[in-house]
Amino acid sequence: MGDMLPQPTRETVLGPLPEGWDVAALGDLSERPQYGLTTSAVDKPVGPHFLRITDIQDDQVDWSNVPYCKCDDAGCKRYGLRPGDLVVARIGATTGKTFLISESTSAVFASYLIRIRTEHRLFPEFLNYFTKSQAYWDQINAAKGGRLKQGVNIPILQGLAVPLPPLSEQRAIAHVLRTVQQAKEATEKVIAATRQLKQSLMRHLFTYGPVPFDQADQILLGETSYGKVPAGWLQVPIGQCAYVQTGLTKGRKLGEVETVSLPYLRVANVQSGRLDLAEMKTIELRKQEINRYLLKDGDVVLTEGGDFDKLGRGFIWRNEVPQCVHQNHIFAVRANRTKLLPEFLAYLVQSDYGRSYFLSVAHKTTNLACINKTKLEAFPVLLPPLEEQRQITMQFATVDAKLAAEETRRDALDALFQSLLHHLMTGKVCVYDLELPSMKEDAP
Repeated sequence: MGDMLPQPTRETVLGPLPEGWDVAALGDLSERPQYGLTTSAVDKPVGPHFLRITDIQDDQVDWSNVPYCKCDDAGCKRYGLRPGDLVVARIGATTGKTFLISESTSAVFASYLIRIRTEHRLFPEFLNYFTKSQAYWDQINAAKGGRLKQGVNIPILQGLAVPLPPLSEQRAIAHVLRTVQQAKEATEKVIAATRQLKQSLMRHLFTYGPVPFDQADQILLGETSYGKVPAGWLQVPIGQCAYVQTGLTKGRKLGEVETVSLPYLRVANVQSGRLDLAEMKTIELRKQEINRYLLKDGDVVLTEGGDFDKLGRGFIWRNEVPQCVHQNHIFAVRANRTKLLPEFLAYLVQSDYGRSYFLSVAHKTTNLACINKTKLEAFPVLLPPLEEQRQITMQFATVDAKLAAEETRRDALDALFQSLLHHLMTGKVCVYDLELPSMKEDAP
């Protein structure tokens, strides 16, 4: 990647930087920044696209969803965007977030954005990556003074200190970071496609059973209140083929008895189709209660409430944390494995069939829904033969393994990007010796 050996440095307002680098105010490296246009957005193509803060999501813009606005020639000239322009959110929770225009587009930008157009000494893509760095955010946060709603303005942006390696090195740094970023974006697309595949597979397998897609029309279907299913499958209340265990309430008065402190599973730990066990907290309970609330291998853990799309989310507990109990907002469903495989139940709950049931019986408020133990025990679980349950869960397991591998790759690429961003922007890793044949064609 480049020379990892230390090189001579000098102290700057941004900390130690290589001797061959300058530091300059952004105002000395760009045209005067421009505030955006104040007008109304419209859905019809009556003029150029009208880029707003809300159109910039995860450092990307879906131009097909960006609205339009009426704008005369003078306005389009003043507020127009071209490749190499950097727009900065100037107010609100996203203050300081940036987006680089990388392709030609007929667009102007809204008033809550500020446009920065660099001059020849500063490569715009290098500046864009600098705005992802800690050195940039330290300056933005200092300007906000710790106030969430405090914005930034043109003088603040003009005064930002920017590291200035030689232009060739700026291009090389941008090239390396772009390569890693593109690899991460490609992995994100694979993850999205795999998730779509899983949803399609769920609709197929819980409607037709474990048969190839091209044989689905040969399966006799039966109607249920929550969708069509193979005619031979039984529907049994889950309370007849599983035990539903409720959890611990926090803040109880335990009295003068012997107690223990154990790790416990919280709502935050239970996600749809996975468990996030990065942060486990502990809870105190009576020693005699341990067996009553203890999680066991194969328990399907489900949340009792949340947003409509998260109701009944959860997956399988595999004793990842020894001697772990669960809170009262989580149910532990312990399947009778002679009738019901826990893996089959976990996927059924995630399916359209499962979600339809939970939403139909849930207690709903404006934005939230919840179920109780009685409603969960009444869930009409589908019971195909055990062999069919195994075939179905094996197909899902294959997809989940693919998903987990791609998510691990994405996380590794993200960690690599953050590490490179820090080391390249501070000159601790040098890339000026890299052979980049396409550097002259780099855009913007």
